Amino acid sequence: MTFLMVLAVTVAACLALRTPLHKWPVAFYVLAVAADVAYVIGVEGLLPRVVMGPLTLLMGKCVLSLALFVVVMYIGVFAKGSKVHQWLKPVRSELSIIACILACGHMAVYLGSYAPRLGGTLGVNVVSALVVALALLVLLLVLGVTSFGFVKKHMRTEGWKRLQRWAYVFFGLAYVHLMLMLAPAASRGGEAAVASVAVYTVIFGAYAALRVRRALVDRRADAAAATLVPELEPEDCAA
Repeated sequence: MTFLMVLAVTVAACLALRTPLHKWPVAFYVLAVAADVAYVIGVEGLLPRVVMGPLTLLMGKCVLSLALFVVVMYIGVFAKGSKVHQWLKPVRSELSIIACILACGHMAVYLGSYAPRLGGTLGVNVVSALVVALALLVLLLVLGVTSFGFVKKHMRTEGWKRLQRWAYVFFGLAYVHLMLMLAPAASRGGEAAVASVAVYTVIFGAYAALRVRRALVDRRADAAAATLVPELEPEDCAA
């Protein structure tokens, strides 16, 4: 399946490029914006097929952005002392921002293509997918903007953390959107759609289970640490 191949390459790229990404994040943001612009131009027929082919593969169904979001999601299921967490946690915000930028290009094209049809008759599935897409767009903009370091510095820590918890809602809605878009073809027995439903369900389902497990493990560890108050030695009490 295309998404699994893109995901595998994305994971490898994130690991290989984590140092330059941490040092020069703006360069990667510019590349993401350039990809958006190229995709929009290409949809208008202004790019050759040799260029538009890879762009359609990566941007047309938002697979590159989704692969980056999956990496961002799964960083949170690893223990804080693990190598994966140490490698990728420092660039988690940067990866989120790049994913958000790439998703904006996808949404601009697809929401724009549905706009002329809003006055006509749309199926329940399409309307539902559009509603979810609009909710995703709002969350995407809010979470993306607040992922920038300079924005975070101007926010209260607790407020920023509460806002970022909406990322879980974003991930859940992303799965719902995928299912709504794939449901018609899957219900007709389309092999590619059925395979996609299975793959996305496993990826998001495994994440949900692992993230809950990580939260429970961390909570137990914090509770255990709080109870391990060292007893004072007699000399510690001396005046």
